[in-house]
Amino acid sequence: MPRPLFTTSDDVVLSGRRWQHADTAGTAVVLVHGFSASADHPDVSDLAEVLHTDGADVVCYDARGHGTSGGHSTLGDLERHDVAAAVDAAREHSDRVVLVGASMGAIAALRYASAADDLAGVVSVSCPARWRLPRNVQGVLAAGLTRTRVGRAVASRWMGVQVATRWTNPEPPIELAPKVRAPVAFVHGAADRFVPPSDAAELYEVAAEPRRLRIVPGMGHAFVPESVPAIREAVDWALALDELRPLGAK
Repeated sequence: MPRPLFTTSDDVVLSGRRWQHADTAGTAVVLVHGFSASADHPDVSDLAEVLHTDGADVVCYDARGHGTSGGHSTLGDLERHDVAAAVDAAREHSDRVVLVGASMGAIAALRYASAADDLAGVVSVSCPARWRLPRNVQGVLAAGLTRTRVGRAVASRWMGVQVATRWTNPEPPIELAPKVRAPVAFVHGAADRFVPPSDAAELYEVAAEPRRLRIVPGMGHAFVPESVPAIREAVDWALALDELRPLGAK
């Protein structure tokens, strides 16, 4: 599969994958993966294949600091520039773009979408509402990997992620969601051990209409097989609403 290169507005070179139809599809989905994943992760590429089969062009990429992309991960802050570059690439062949982000990728998608006015929809998967970590083993490990020097070294060596040395403390998703002007769907796993489903409910409460909330039984965190049907439904929902929007409102 070819790996086109995107360059962000802050000069980070990203590697990516594109699932493209021979003719202009008219619709594209930009997939934004979570921490430690990549465009080649099986859960990401399997979702891309499904959405491509559904008729959309799909653009995915290794976020900054991940895979073969440059830069350092800021856990969803500067990643908004990654999203912007991928959306621009998607628009080369498609008129309508839906963002689908998971976990860290959902943070980045909401951050980009909060200042965008031309998206067909946003699907936020397993997104935290606020900057807090669960009080369990997973939460302790996440904090250690991203907020300590030793943890960042471990993330680099064993997970292939280059984490920025400074936490930027940006606006949390709970402050971003009300600013999104596109239809926004929140998908969350009832069995998520990293981010509780109550976070999705918090985001849904503050989001503007049109909005949608789906808590999926048996689903864990981020892009997992159990999330695929709910994501497909959310993408279809956003596109159906986009068809009904007046041309001047797009």
